[in-house]
Amino acid sequence: MFRSKLKTVTLALSVTLIAISLISFPQESVDASIRGLNMWWEIVFPSLLPFFIVSEMLIGFGVVKFIGVLLEPLMRPLFRVPGVGGFVWAMGMASGYPAGAKLTARLRQEGQLSKTEAERLVSFTNCSNPLFIFGAVSVGFFNNAKLGVILALAHYLGNITVGLLMRFYGKKTRQPPPGSETSKPSLRAALSALHRTRIKDNRPIGKLLGDAVMSSIQTLLMIGGFIILFSVINKLLFHLGITAFLAKGLEAVLSIFSLPTELSIPFISGLFEITLGSQMTSQVQQATLMQQVIIVSFILAFSGFSVQAQVASILAQTDINFKPFFFARILHGFAAAFYAYILWQPIYERFYNTEQPSNAIPVGFFEKYSFFGKLFDGIAASGPLITILALSVYTFMLARRLDKR
Repeated sequence: MFRSKLKTVTLALSVTLIAISLISFPQESVDASIRGLNMWWEIVFPSLLPFFIVSEMLIGFGVVKFIGVLLEPLMRPLFRVPGVGGFVWAMGMASGYPAGAKLTARLRQEGQLSKTEAERLVSFTNCSNPLFIFGAVSVGFFNNAKLGVILALAHYLGNITVGLLMRFYGKKTRQPPPGSETSKPSLRAALSALHRTRIKDNRPIGKLLGDAVMSSIQTLLMIGGFIILFSVINKLLFHLGITAFLAKGLEAVLSIFSLPTELSIPFISGLFEITLGSQMTSQVQQATLMQQVIIVSFILAFSGFSVQAQVASILAQTDINFKPFFFARILHGFAAAFYAYILWQPIYERFYNTEQPSNAIPVGFFEKYSFFGKLFDGIAASGPLITILALSVYTFMLARRLDKR
């Protein structure tokens, strides 16, 4: 009872402090809101919407079940999750946060995952997409597309490490199909599963597409709210001096790892919002490039409280526990930072830090404006138009559904 009351008082005081801070720093709050809104409006919404819609349709048509049967012999022994986890993993890496959580929750609701399997799967399927790593961080913040290779390697190797470690989490709640761990993939069985899933769903194509659009836009509206909220909270913490206070305590930890104390404030900011933290880290002149990359690798892997709040909101619709995901984010942060450190010399220094780059790495990454940089700029330029059109379609479909009621 005491813990419950203490939690109530803590939450009430926190919300009250935020409300007072909003009144005390109105201009700063508005600027932070606009910054968060622009990020969602120009980048997040147009880049994630196609992935979400296509994912929902792939699940409805049975393609995910088809992939799951084929990947069962791989995913079950490695990560102790069903083969459908391979689809979630691939889509999570391609589209970024929080696609992995959304797809995991969807599969859990359909009964394709047990509770423990879903908690294992969500722990390593939420990661940053290549577009953000290469376009926003490497090109946008560091003006160095070559850093994208080391950041991506550290990020995804850390992700795989988390998946391999999280296989030991929980007890086996159900036995896998007999021989699934050793048998070869069966195309006939996969096609049969695809057909059964489509027949079981039994929704017309128009209904399936409409549901996919509605569900995807509702999720993205929720994501936008969290981005704006944590952008404001991060700014308010800075003006209240809380960020500087936490950074003082962090300086001793950074000194242990021979990292400059000037990285403490960017690191704390990155724990709340990855974009701001990565940008501030890239501007610290007292740190070497390797030290900046180590901190950014941790920030990207930890994914920030903003993304974690988005995941928590999605998982709250199911019985999936959030604690394993949070533990995995800490584990991923340290793993990615470690990989960035050990890969710096053999990868970046060897192949990139020379006048004549080696042909062992694709030459496209050496261009001032790489493919990922151009793609990121293209999405940012056309993002508002895509967002307006999608929201218009959503409003029209929602109005029609309300009229039918």
